[in-house]
Amino acid sequence: MRRTLPFDFAFQTSALVAAIIVVHLAYVTVVRPNADAILEAQADRAALGDSFVPDRSLYVVLRDYEQESCFILALWAMAIMGMKAHHSVRERRMLGQRLVEVAEGMSILPEDTREYARPLQALPEAIRGNLLPRALLAALQRFASTRNVQDVSTAVRAVCEAESDRLDSELAMVRYIAWAIPSIGFIGTVRGIGDALGQAYEAVEGNIAGVTTSLGVAFNSTFVALVVSIFVMFLMHQLQLVQERLVLDAQHYCDDALIRHMQVRGQATAHTP
Repeated sequence: MRRTLPFDFAFQTSALVAAIIVVHLAYVTVVRPNADAILEAQADRAALGDSFVPDRSLYVVLRDYEQESCFILALWAMAIMGMKAHHSVRERRMLGQRLVEVAEGMSILPEDTREYARPLQALPEAIRGNLLPRALLAALQRFASTRNVQDVSTAVRAVCEAESDRLDSELAMVRYIAWAIPSIGFIGTVRGIGDALGQAYEAVEGNIAGVTTSLGVAFNSTFVALVVSIFVMFLMHQLQLVQERLVLDAQHYCDDALIRHMQVRGQATAHTP
């Protein structure tokens, strides 16, 4: 089903709001309380003069606002990619259907195109807007008007290339998110280093707790952002692979199920009444 721009905007907005709510709720109820408890326990041990090596807790690594923003964006991107993957899977199911019934050994003449186009035109509008019905209809209409099989192949290729370009352009928001996630991590790095430099005087006096905490923010935000970005990029490339295969398989379907049966008068060996 071809989606409209208002539908895409409404879905992406709803997905962003849901991602913000889910991630922030997890941070408020789980991540930050546990991270604060761990940091307080470590501060108490340091105040008592105990010599210990602080454990690298996952809660402490994830506690800052930059990491929370990265997870919000990642969840948002996954929702968008999930919608597009679901649409591609639905379109792929049509490749297993016989939308055009042509018996083996039969030929399609330009005069026959209306007969074969009628079942496609009778499909519900939501289904008729999918790639495969559009490519088949374009092939039949071009054959009826030009009576040239080469023009039919060109028309199908043009429809598939246009669909490929459309699918690629619709991933622009996902690409932006994949770029924004490491950028947010670097913002956390700058913020942490800036805070550490602002507390340099305390380190000179022998109190390095504030400096180490700020440096922890700097390195943890970059670490989390890069890991999340790698995961999002992997999912995006898998989605692109699914979409590219869909377009190529649709073009092959048109060639195998329709175009190879087309012949002009004088070349046909058999002809459907």
